[in-house]
Amino acid sequence: MKNRKIRGLIIFVVLVVTAYYFAPLVIPNLPSFWTSKRLKLGLDLQGGSQIQLEVDYSRLELSEKEKEDAVKTALQIIRNRIDQFGVAEPSLQRVGNTNRIIIQLPGLKDPGRAKDLIGKTAMLEFKLLASGEQMQETYEKLDKYLHENLDKYEYLKEFADIEEEEVIDILETIDEEEEIEEINKIFTNLITSEDGYPMIIEYENIPVFKKLLKDEDFLMNVPAGLQLAIEKENKNDVYAPRKIFILYKKAEITGKYLENAITRIGQGYSPKDQGPYILLKFNKTGARKFKTITGQNIDKKLAILLDDVVYIAPVIETRIPNGEARITGSFTIEECHDLVIVLNAGSLPAPVNIIEERTVGPTLGSDSIKAGVMAAIIGMAVVVLFMIVYYGLSGFLADIAVFINVGFIIAVMTMLEGTLTMPGIAGMILTIGMAVDANVIIFERIRENLRLGKTIRTAVDSGFSRALVTILDANITTLITALVLYQFGTGPIKGFAVTLSIGIVGSMFASIVLVKAIFDGFIINMARNKLSI
Repeated sequence: MKNRKIRGLIIFVVLVVTAYYFAPLVIPNLPSFWTSKRLKLGLDLQGGSQIQLEVDYSRLELSEKEKEDAVKTALQIIRNRIDQFGVAEPSLQRVGNTNRIIIQLPGLKDPGRAKDLIGKTAMLEFKLLASGEQMQETYEKLDKYLHENLDKYEYLKEFADIEEEEVIDILETIDEEEEIEEINKIFTNLITSEDGYPMIIEYENIPVFKKLLKDEDFLMNVPAGLQLAIEKENKNDVYAPRKIFILYKKAEITGKYLENAITRIGQGYSPKDQGPYILLKFNKTGARKFKTITGQNIDKKLAILLDDVVYIAPVIETRIPNGEARITGSFTIEECHDLVIVLNAGSLPAPVNIIEERTVGPTLGSDSIKAGVMAAIIGMAVVVLFMIVYYGLSGFLADIAVFINVGFIIAVMTMLEGTLTMPGIAGMILTIGMAVDANVIIFERIRENLRLGKTIRTAVDSGFSRALVTILDANITTLITALVLYQFGTGPIKGFAVTLSIGIVGSMFASIVLVKAIFDGFIINMARNKLSI
């Protein structure tokens, strides 16, 4: 009697939990106390993006072991970034032993943002701005170089002080010193705004400047120890002019010493102290270095760069002893969040190139769902009809267990926040077929006992007990296989293994515990001389 009460309590709890997590799938508007979890659909069902990356270590001198470590590190860093990015159940896997990585992002509405996040190297650097004399030297050297090599830079002729046809006349009539003064202001003109402000480049000229930053001959003429950099794009006004900076090439401090980065919202009165910003916290070593740097360079500008783009270049007003720094600017919350992810996840050990990108549309996903649901309905209908025709009322009871098992699979996947894919639906369909195997074994044992002349009660008890070992053997071996598939499989195979594993556990519970409880209720509560089986 006590065992029946415990069994009844277990069945009640399982059914309540199943209903709790299954209900949101069929009832859209539930009370607020109901679970907010919903069954997630994979890339093949709801659409999304698939990106294939290649870790490019061709320019790095690495051993085979270092190359292998670079791919593994890149995989882990990208995984950390995507996990924090907020994509539901992303799939990341390496393609064999190659340097390629496949990423599946189901339901992603902004693949461009994800690609930017994945590929960032996140090189955080703090660099001092060059002095006025060094800036002037840079202007003169670059102006002179571009003037002397203007035929190599056709796209820069519009920034020359004179028209091209006038150059020959001037070369014939003035000496070299006068020539430099008259016609060598190409670089200066490029980085002067239409309003006459120096070191500010107009939006339409930014591609020209970026092209120069990739020209090795041009960069060789930048004075030794200095570099050029451009200001971060203003997301609120992408067409706005941007500042150009001349910096010391050597970084005073790098992201190597970064402990963590946090998104904060400024609440100050001035516009620069309002809106989202990033708070950087250095470790003990970094805090000491930062304290020394800021103490020795008061009234100088210290630029904060990410991947050679200047985010902010504030004046150091006082020594900063607590090892904290802010990256402010015209940020959105989304931008801040993405930068924090990249900074905290670390830098990629080598550049990654996107070599393939595929987008799965919702139409394909809808068709897949319909096909999968139709297959499940047909499979279940065949099983249900067979059981009723062959085993009568007992078969009908087994069918109830099948329906409960399907609900159990969906509820558990919802509870665990799993993702349903097409292979997962295949695993569910297979489970439907397997779900009645245990009942077939039990019913055949009961039939044998009834043919031997045993009472219904004895035949049922003996049938369940004798079939138990066989059922456990068959299901446990299948469960082990499913666990192995999950452990060593990838992507779709894991989805299949998950639903199969949950289905096996559910079918054993439904067949051994639930159906037995229903049989006991029919036998104990009703005087039966005959059993439909």
